Amino acid sequence: MNVVAARHVGASAGTWVLSLVMLGAGTSPAMAQDDDPEVWTITASAGLALTNGNSDTSTVNVAYDLVVDPGASNVVKTDGLFLRGVTEGELSSNRLSLNARDEYHFNGRLFAFGQTQYLRDEFKDIEYLIAPTGGLGYDVVDTEATKLGIDASIGGVWEKSPDDVMTSSGAVTFGQRLTQQLTETTTVTQQVKGLWKTKDFEDALLTLGASIAASISARTQLKVEVLDTYKNKPRLATTTKHDVVVLMAIVYKM
Repeated sequence: MNVVAARHVGASAGTWVLSLVMLGAGTSPAMAQDDDPEVWTITASAGLALTNGNSDTSTVNVAYDLVVDPGASNVVKTDGLFLRGVTEGELSSNRLSLNARDEYHFNGRLFAFGQTQYLRDEFKDIEYLIAPTGGLGYDVVDTEATKLGIDASIGGVWEKSPDDVMTSSGAVTFGQRLTQQLTETTTVTQQVKGLWKTKDFEDALLTLGASIAASISARTQLKVEVLDTYKNKPRLATTTKHDVVVLMAIVYKM
């Protein structure tokens, strides 16, 4: 079970934050039957932040993460995140990202994968961006305390703006993820995802994330996460390249 609260940064002393807590589910009994070898891990989260003071802001976020790992060579992963914010009565953020990935692990640390990435971001002038790609990955370090993996893929990307301008290109992606167990109760995670268009390598979309989680009890953690979505070449010159969000979460392990 996963609980997320989004927090507005830099509000005045009069700021108050109301967190909406939602439930994340683990494996259902139907999925855990002996005649079904698949192992499903599901988490869902939602958060609401309200600020009051020098500015009035409300932010809603909804996320999910699903992993299907039957314990064999094939692993399926999918995740999504929705963010919507209103400041002084005006919409200030509206973004939806979805990812789906199928990995086939060979003997050792090498694996092949196919994936599809989807992004809709009103404030980056993206009505939709779809990028199906396939490639190889490698688990550089895979120990109980440290896990470091990298991957790269090639494919295509289609991007459409709200004024019906649609572009297509070849695509190259790169990913890196590090998980480090600092102590028995504290874990740090860092990841980078990048997508470059082959028609214009300056037109890159990067997602950078970092989080730290500390155990509160045997089954719960307090987690703080920072996510930065960066588009190097937005369609409009007035568009901000960086979008940074800070999420605070209480994670319950089932």
